[in-house]
Amino acid sequence: MRLFFRHFPTLLIGTLLGALLAVGSSVFANRNQSHFVIPFEELRTFTEIFHRIKSDYVEEVDDKTLLENAIQGMLSGLDPHSSYLTPELFEEVQIGTTGEFGGLGIEVGMENGFVKVIAPIDDTPAQRAGIESGDLIVRLNNKPVKGMTLNDAVKVMRGKPGTSILLTVVRESEDKPLKITIVRAIIQVKSVKSRTLESGYGYVRISHFQTHTNRDLLKAIKTLKKENKNHLKGLVLDLRNNPGGVLNGAVDVSDTFISKGLIVYTQGRVEDASFKFRAHSQDVLNGAPIVVLVNGGSASASEIVAGALQDHKRAIIMGTKTFGKGSVQTILPMNNDSALKLTTARYYTPLGRSIQAEGIDPDIILSKIKMADIEEVDDGGITEADLTGHLESETEDKTETDTSKKAPLIQTDYAVYEALNLLKGLDILKKH
Repeated sequence: MRLFFRHFPTLLIGTLLGALLAVGSSVFANRNQSHFVIPFEELRTFTEIFHRIKSDYVEEVDDKTLLENAIQGMLSGLDPHSSYLTPELFEEVQIGTTGEFGGLGIEVGMENGFVKVIAPIDDTPAQRAGIESGDLIVRLNNKPVKGMTLNDAVKVMRGKPGTSILLTVVRESEDKPLKITIVRAIIQVKSVKSRTLESGYGYVRISHFQTHTNRDLLKAIKTLKKENKNHLKGLVLDLRNNPGGVLNGAVDVSDTFISKGLIVYTQGRVEDASFKFRAHSQDVLNGAPIVVLVNGGSASASEIVAGALQDHKRAIIMGTKTFGKGSVQTILPMNNDSALKLTTARYYTPLGRSIQAEGIDPDIILSKIKMADIEEVDDGGITEADLTGHLESETEDKTETDTSKKAPLIQTDYAVYEALNLLKGLDILKKH
C-alpha cells in the first residue's frame, strides 16, 4: 500500500499532464498559435496534496469526490457564476430554460460565502413566503450556508414538491434574521402577463426570460391591441425582480421594439465568445412610447433589454439601479453527461457600456422609501392573515379570492402609477 502511494503522485501527474497536453493542443489550435505553458510545479503540489489526503485523511475519500471537489474549488475561485454541473444539475438547467422545474422559485448567487437572492420569481413559493431581492440566506434548515458552494446550497433547497425547508434570512431593513418556511413545489413559470391599465395604455410584466418569452410577449401585445381597438398610446414594460434567463429571449424582446441597429454585443478572450446581436424586425408598437420599470432585482437578460431600449432612446427607464450582472455563462457539455458553466464574456449595451458590476441607471429614479411605503402589489409581505392557524375575522371569506375583484394595479403599485402618468404626459406632448 505504501509503495502504491509513493508512486501514485508520479502516475497521477502523468495522467494529468497527458490530459493537459491534449487540452493544450486544442487551445493551441484555437488561439492562433498562442503559447500554452503547463504549470509543472503547481501540478506537482496538487498531486502531493492529493496523495496526502488519500493516505492521511481521517476518513477514506474516493478519487471521484476529491477530483470533483478540486474542480468545484477551481471554478468557485473565478467568479460567483462559474460552476461544475453534475449530470443531475445539468438536466435541471436544461429543464429550467423551458419554464418548468422543481424548487422554491428564486434566482440566487453567492456573496461573501452566503447565498444572495437576486430575485424571487413571480407566483412561486418563495415570493409568496416573502423572500425579497437582496436577501442573504445564511442557514438552510438551521445548517450554516458558510462553507457551502452555490451548487451545494441549491441541492439543499431543491427537493420533492410538498416538502418544506426553513430559510434563515438576513435582510438589510430588519434588525434580526428572519426565519421563513417555504414549501417546495413544481415551478411553472408564466413569464409574460399583461393587462390594460386605462384605455389606450397597456402593461406587460416579464418575470423571467425563457425560450418562448418573445412568442408570449407578441401574443400579449396582440391581445392588448384588440382590447384597445388596435390603438395603444403607450406601454409599461415591467422588468422588476426579473433575474434574467435565456440570452436569445432578451434579444428577441428588444428586437420587438427596435427596428434596426445593435441590441447587445459580447466580448471574451476567444473568438467564439464574441457576438453582435442586431435588430431586424419591425417595432410592433410603431413608435408608441414605452416606460420600462426596473429595480435592484433586475439582472442579466433584463438589463440587456433595458440597456438596449435606453441606448436607442426607444424607452424611458424608471425605478432604481439594476443588479449589474453583465457576464456571459456558456454551458459546455462534458463527456460524462455533466457540464461546465463557465463565464466566457461580458455584455455591452449598443453604446458600449459594460453592464457587469455597473448595472443600468434609470432615467427617472423612484425613491426606494416612497416605493416601499406605497407599493403593495406583489411584494410578498407577510400579514396576520398569512400566519398558520391565525384567528379568522367574523367576516372572513374562506373561499379562494377572486383575482378579478382586486384593486386596479395603478391604485396598488406606485411605480406603475407613475409610469402611466409619464405615458399620459408624453401623449399630451405628442399632440402639441
